[in-house]
Amino acid sequence: MSLTIKPASEVAYDCISMGEVMLRLDPGEGRIHTARQFAAWEGGGEYNVTRGLRRCFGLRAATVTAFADNPVGRLIEDFILQGGVDTRFIQWKKYDGIGRDVRNGLNFTERGFGIRGAVGCPDRANTAASQMKPGDFDWDEIFGNQGARWFHTGGIFAALSESTAELTIEACKAAQKHGTIVSYDLNYRPSLWSSIGGLAKAQEVNREIAKYVDVMIGNEEDFTASLGFEVEGVDENVRGIDVTNFKKMIETAIKEFPNFKATATTLREVHTATVNDWGAICWHDGQFHESNAYPHLEILDRVGGGDSFASGFAYGFLQFNDPEKAVQYGAAHGALAMTTPGDTTMATLSEVEKVVSGGGARVVR
Repeated sequence: MSLTIKPASEVAYDCISMGEVMLRLDPGEGRIHTARQFAAWEGGGEYNVTRGLRRCFGLRAATVTAFADNPVGRLIEDFILQGGVDTRFIQWKKYDGIGRDVRNGLNFTERGFGIRGAVGCPDRANTAASQMKPGDFDWDEIFGNQGARWFHTGGIFAALSESTAELTIEACKAAQKHGTIVSYDLNYRPSLWSSIGGLAKAQEVNREIAKYVDVMIGNEEDFTASLGFEVEGVDENVRGIDVTNFKKMIETAIKEFPNFKATATTLREVHTATVNDWGAICWHDGQFHESNAYPHLEILDRVGGGDSFASGFAYGFLQFNDPEKAVQYGAAHGALAMTTPGDTTMATLSEVEKVVSGGGARVVR
C-alpha cells in the first residue's frame, strides 16, 4: 500500500521543513583551532532535507525558522535564497546589538580525515530559532491555504528548548490535520539534551512527538536513546548489527506506534573519517527494502549525509510513491552529498539516477 500523498497540483509546496539554520564556518582541510580563514555555508538538520529536495530534485520547498535581524541572519537568508528554498515563513527577531536577547547560531565544523574524525563546535545558545514557540505560526494558512505534500522536522530542533519541543508537536498535529505526510528524523544528540533533562527528557519529548509521525527516520542508537527501544541478542557482525537491530526495533516500534507508515535508517560502518561503508534500509507496509551497498565509500565531508539520505528518501515517495525507489534514491543521494563540502547537496538528479542504476565514477564529457 502506498502513502496517501496529496497531488502536487493541489498545494503550493512539495515539502516544508521546520528547524534551526546556522551559519557553518568551515576551515577546509585545516583545523578550527589553527584556522586563519573559513568558508561559510548554511546548514541545519531539518532544513538540509528541503534544501536537497529543491536543489537536487527540483521540488518546491519552504522552511520554517527564525533569525535575529542582523547581517549574520541576512547572510544565512542569502544562502537559503541561493538554494531556492522559499523564505516567506521565516520569523525575524529584533536584534539588540550584542546578542543578549537573541542571536543567530554558528557551527564551526571540521571535516576530518583518515584517523582524525570530524569535529563540530556549535555556538547556538539563545538563538532566535530556539525561542520559537507554539502560536508563532498560522498553521492553517501554511498547511491549509498554502498546502504541502510533506512536512519534515526532527529531534535536533525539538531539543533546542521546551518551547521548540511544544512547537514541534503543534506543527505535526497541524500537518496531519491537513493531510500532509509528516517525517521526523530522531537525530539524537546527547549534547543538546544534557542541560535540559538528559536521556529521560529526550524520551519523554520524542515519544510524544512520535504519536504524530508518519515516516520515522533514525538508526538503532536513535531509536534506543530517543524512544527507549532496546534490542538484545544480535549478531556480532557490524553490518548485521545495523540491519538486525533495525528490523527488531521496527517490529517493536510499529506495535507501539501504529501510526508509523514507513521507517528508514542509513547503514554506516566507519573505517576512517574518509572511508565508510554506506547503505540504507527502510520498512513500509510490512516489508523491508535495502538499498544498494556502497562499500569503502570515499568521503570528503560527511556532515549532512544523513539529511541528504532523508531528502532522497522523501523524493522517492513524492515522485514514485515507492519504498524501494525511496531507499535507493536516499542512499545514492546521501553518498553523493558526502563527496562535496558543506552541509547541503551539490548533486544533480541525473547524478543520483546514475548511481542508483549502478553507474561509476568515470569522467563525464
